[in-house]
Amino acid sequence: MENCAIIHEFLDYLKFEKHFSEHTAKCYNADLKQFCQHLTGGETGSSDWHKESGGVATQTKTNVEQLLLTLTTDSVRVYMVHLNDKQYSKSTTARKLATLRSFYKFLVKRGHIDSNPVTAVRTPKQDKKLPKFLEYDQVKKLLETPPADSWLGARDRAIMETLYGTGVRVSELVALNIEDVDFLGEVLHVRGKGKKERISPIGSSALQTIQHYMEFRNRRAQSNGNFDSKVLFVNKHGKRLSTRSVRRKMDKYLKMAGLDPSISPHTLRHSFATHMLNNGADLRSVQELLGHQSLSTTQIYTHLTTKRLKEVYDGAHPRDEQADKIHNS
Repeated sequence: MENCAIIHEFLDYLKFEKHFSEHTAKCYNADLKQFCQHLTGGETGSSDWHKESGGVATQTKTNVEQLLLTLTTDSVRVYMVHLNDKQYSKSTTARKLATLRSFYKFLVKRGHIDSNPVTAVRTPKQDKKLPKFLEYDQVKKLLETPPADSWLGARDRAIMETLYGTGVRVSELVALNIEDVDFLGEVLHVRGKGKKERISPIGSSALQTIQHYMEFRNRRAQSNGNFDSKVLFVNKHGKRLSTRSVRRKMDKYLKMAGLDPSISPHTLRHSFATHMLNNGADLRSVQELLGHQSLSTTQIYTHLTTKRLKEVYDGAHPRDEQADKIHNS
């Protein structure tokens, strides 16, 4: 695979034309590498793949690029069966199929092949899994856990306030620069997936914690010449924080607050969306705030607000009120 030119061409397209992150490109690369290993019999239990799928070649030393360019729809279906036999989750199988679909769409676009053999393969039906979210009193407890009288505590409080106050992704948060915070306009300039930019409103509570943190940060920067002058959230050495660092910090505060340790920084994003909808925000606005390309992605949060809507209905519908009077008379 290391010498497969069309895969390298595809990965360059993702990074330099689609502006995908290095991490996302690596995930695509890993999925394609696994698929190529399967094609060449490199995975256990896949040596009969070509015979079963009607593939063009039957020897494991066959040129990988030629196998990719002559792939059939039946071959893709056999690969899906293989993943199922290996007990991959439906979500993982769907992601691997999406990688192949994008790859072959690219090959058609670039004229390497005439048609996409993956198009006719259906994505496995996903189990409906609602995102986990925190009740407001839990969020409040978590946000108030970091000590506000130390510079790292002030930073961590500002990080979590920003995550909950705006609903930004953790990757978007660590990418923020100081100039991205408009204190006067009370908005953030966020660089989302595919380097798409959006304006995200930020409340006074989060802005105050950022300002408090900045006072500590600026004093530290004066005595440390290694501080990156443009980055908003820095580590103790003055360099940009990583998403993994944010997760470690949050794990610490979850333990201190006595909250569920399985909660992640992304849970604050889910909590933001759920609380916004619960308090009257419309779905389209929440879609814009979250930076979702499709409204269907945002609609999962409506499942979380059904209980509240039922309570509102039960307490407000005149026929229900009349029925209660008759029942109690």
